[in-house]
Amino acid sequence: MIADHDAATIKSAIRQKALAVGFDAIGFAPAALSADTRAHLADFLRLGRHGDMGWMVEKADRRGDPQTLWPDARSVIVLGLNYGPDLDPLAILDQPDRGGISVYARHRDYHDMVKKRLKELGRWIADTYKIEIKVFVDTAPVMEKPLAQAGGLGWQGKHTNLVSRALGSWLFLGEIFLALDLPPDAPEADHCGQCRRCLDVCPTNAFPAPYQLDARRCISYLTSEHAGPIPRELRPLMGNRIYGCDDCLSVCPWNKFAQVTPHAPLVARDDLTAPRLADLARLDDAAFRALFSGSPVKRIGRDRFVRNVLIAIGNSGQAELLHAVEGLLRDGAPIVRGAAIWALSRLAPASWAARRDLALLREQDFAVAAEWHATTSL
Repeated sequence: MIADHDAATIKSAIRQKALAVGFDAIGFAPAALSADTRAHLADFLRLGRHGDMGWMVEKADRRGDPQTLWPDARSVIVLGLNYGPDLDPLAILDQPDRGGISVYARHRDYHDMVKKRLKELGRWIADTYKIEIKVFVDTAPVMEKPLAQAGGLGWQGKHTNLVSRALGSWLFLGEIFLALDLPPDAPEADHCGQCRRCLDVCPTNAFPAPYQLDARRCISYLTSEHAGPIPRELRPLMGNRIYGCDDCLSVCPWNKFAQVTPHAPLVARDDLTAPRLADLARLDDAAFRALFSGSPVKRIGRDRFVRNVLIAIGNSGQAELLHAVEGLLRDGAPIVRGAAIWALSRLAPASWAARRDLALLREQDFAVAAEWHATTSL
């Protein structure tokens, strides 16, 4: 079957089919990563900048080499799905009694949407050209952004995220590996120039240098990947960001070309655009699961989410939110109790000090006790 088609015809047909199934961008890349990309990954892991994400170390060999992940891979189709927001993602930061949820998590879980389209396109390719394929979305150890740059979808900006000249910062990525050599598209050049807006806007200084990220200081990592108490020195810098952080993406000048997503399931849900912190703090496990059904937020679980909410409450300066804190000082989850203690120390230092000695008599968790022992200087 392949012999009846030249490479240009195959690429054109795949491109047309990809757009027909609902992707907004497509490119073709070699099934290989550059030595610089592999070295950058090795340095990132060696310096411990991956934080708690131990799976990155365990799967580093496959992440750094697509042919280790699948030895038969010869080409990679890189695909993008536009999730551009219809509102300014940073407007929520001016509403301290509300919680900021990253644009990518304000709607249905993108993994489901991307994977559905990838499988539809992959089946069509396999059936049409009788070749083996493998489909990947970002739960697999694939270095998506370097592959996307190699395939011409965009370039990795100084914030390490992909930037598209056509769609700005808002692209979900997925890949189809092919056991077929196809000529790659021209890689996209770096167009950041002297701009450093993304670096300067970061609330926690998570970029040690341009094109380098220390995930341990990144709010997106802290609120979604980090399982324990959030480091005390970073808490005041988080503001009301309770899941993810859009600052570095939002300020990129290339967003002047961004477009609002045309995909209805990726339009932000009203109840996740600016939810009240007081309401979120009251969530038990069942209510949390119901509210975030179908959302990527659900994956972190109620306890870690309420931890994030309490950090935002502690940063709010809103004394009327004390009632939400009070109800969580005896919560069954240590991570929630610890965050509630910190929020109390921020909103009502005198009350925090008055309760400390009695609370320490009954507290059996070391990390929670450490919150009572800590100073209120933060």
